[in-house]
Amino acid sequence: MPAVAEVRDLVKKFGTVTAVDGISFCINEGQITGLLGPNGAGKTTTIQMMLDLVTPTSGDIVIFGKHMRDAREEILGKVNFSSPYVALPNNLTVWENLATFARLYGVRNVHAKIEELCDFFEIRALLPKKTAMLSTGQLTRLNLTKALLNDPTLLLLDEPTASLDPDIADKVRKMLKRIKAERGVTILYTSHNMAEIEELCDRIIFINHGKITDDGTAQELVAKYGKKDLNDVFLTIARGE
Repeated sequence: MPAVAEVRDLVKKFGTVTAVDGISFCINEGQITGLLGPNGAGKTTTIQMMLDLVTPTSGDIVIFGKHMRDAREEILGKVNFSSPYVALPNNLTVWENLATFARLYGVRNVHAKIEELCDFFEIRALLPKKTAMLSTGQLTRLNLTKALLNDPTLLLLDEPTASLDPDIADKVRKMLKRIKAERGVTILYTSHNMAEIEELCDRIIFINHGKITDDGTAQELVAKYGKKDLNDVFLTIARGE
């Protein structure tokens, strides 16, 4: 199965702190790959480097067979992301935010696309509101709406269901499975909800202290560690047991 994205010997240092320490992995086409680890493990920093929001100290990122440093604009036009750690402009309304990003991505039929996604995520009533007025859960849904505007080939999702109620979170998971099946969208997914990871992910990469500690399917990892479920595997890896 071909790799949509490859990370090669990636390092990121912030002063004397090494946040990402020489990791290498690939994300296979049409799969949902989980990137798991405790807080501070290096997951968000890795995603930020894959989006060229943070410059690697060393290493290489190849997406769609092209190096990020050489084809940034072309790559990012087919990528999107959602993260609670990246804020949208608070002084704009929800509509203004979405319309701005839609135009940046060259989306056709901007009005129809925004309304379709807002209906799915149940935020149509929020369109005239200032983004600063939204609750955490509403902001999460807005970020997810933004992430699907350009029908991305590669979708990077950093804790996408955080702060969502169980009904909306379930709809998001079903939507992700649908776009994977229907459009072959490739997804890199982080979450602290292990049941969610087991439901969604074809493969899981564990990262801790900036290093990859394990890689495999949920079933393979549960069997390898002799645990009853992925949650116990997570605890074992996070605690260094």
